[in-house]
Amino acid sequence: MAMAAASIRPQRARGCGHLAAKSLGDRTRLAELFQEGAAKIRLPQTFDNTMEAVIINTAGGLTGGDRMDWSVVAGPGTHIDVTTQACEKIYKASSDTAEVRTSISVGAAARVDWLPQETILFDRASLSRRLDVELDETAEFLAVEAILLGRKAMGEVMAEGLFRDRWRIRRGGRLIHAEELRLDGDIAALTVKSAVLSGQVAFATVLYTGPLAETYLDRVRPLVDTPMAGASQWKDKLVVRLVAADGFALRKVLIPIISALRNGAPVPKVWNL
Repeated sequence: MAMAAASIRPQRARGCGHLAAKSLGDRTRLAELFQEGAAKIRLPQTFDNTMEAVIINTAGGLTGGDRMDWSVVAGPGTHIDVTTQACEKIYKASSDTAEVRTSISVGAAARVDWLPQETILFDRASLSRRLDVELDETAEFLAVEAILLGRKAMGEVMAEGLFRDRWRIRRGGRLIHAEELRLDGDIAALTVKSAVLSGQVAFATVLYTGPLAETYLDRVRPLVDTPMAGASQWKDKLVVRLVAADGFALRKVLIPIISALRNGAPVPKVWNL
């Protein structure tokens, strides 16, 4: 009996979701849809030529050993907004690490806005995340990733754990942006340092790459006129970094920035539910 009990492994969440879009006339239409396990994709009705995709983890959160894989393919001339149904919650891991991998391909004259809601990391959470993007020379791409180290209003803190975030973005096969973020071990002692988060618990990275990067910089800079935020632009790439005391303060700055980088379009409606 002891040997049998030792061989029982905890149940883990697995999910794989894939979406591909094509252009039909002047509208973005569904070309492929695949969903498996805890990964679901819903396509709310839109009233313009874009497609909105809401990705859902039906497991209700992630913990050690869980794995989610997402892939999005935007065909030539399409426009897809991808968001999440709610904030993704990463719970305490008794062992192993949760993994989330996202692959995005954006074709000629196409655009993808990757707009997931915040990821909330609870104490002793362990998450490794990867974003790989392949862009055509004429494609546009907007990415937003926001992190909360616990929910301050609930008195929660992420004192220990692991968070690793890896971005690789390529245009025409050449690498144009790479990021490696790793918070490991004593998170509370690490994030209190002025060179990290100065004791704040909410932060976000916003990236836009495309022909309007310089124009967008003029729109964004007045919105980040604070010591806890900054924006920079080089060639066809614009990067914004934000740090805030909590999730509410972060959203107050983040949402206007997203709208500015979407030519005035609001964030997806699920952000406000």
